[in-house]
Amino acid sequence: MSHTLETAPIMILNGPNLNLLGRRQPEIYGTDTLADIEALCERTARTHGATCDARQSNHEGRLIDWIHEARESHAGIVINPAAYSHTSVALLDALNVCDGMPVIEVHISNIHQREEFRHHSYVSHRADGVIAGCGVQGYAFAVERVVALVKAAGE
Repeated sequence: MSHTLETAPIMILNGPNLNLLGRRQPEIYGTDTLADIEALCERTARTHGATCDARQSNHEGRLIDWIHEARESHAGIVINPAAYSHTSVALLDALNVCDGMPVIEVHISNIHQREEFRHHSYVSHRADGVIAGCGVQGYAFAVERVVALVKAAGE
């Protein structure tokens, strides 16, 4: 099911430990908080007449439930699966049933410059794009890309 930006928000999903942004390893993730990121996403979406619905959970099942919900009521998904990127086939399976819905994966740090186990992301197998290493600005890029993909699908 596809939705327009005028009728459905872009879901912004953040995975485990991202609620601690601003305090957690600022040398890697910077000093912006999750609230700062959510405000950035909303400002970016608003320039295109869109809105965002931002959520964070430390629980894999909750993220999956929200992905299922997004299928019915959102224009696209921006997801930072955090550590679940490297472990969760379940998130991949949930995203795989989001037919026709743009999904952009975002990481604040460049996961390819970090520990070897962080180099692989299951979510990337479904994502229409992956943004890594651009800091919190990557979220704005991700919202812009979802907007572009939704508009292209509507043409």
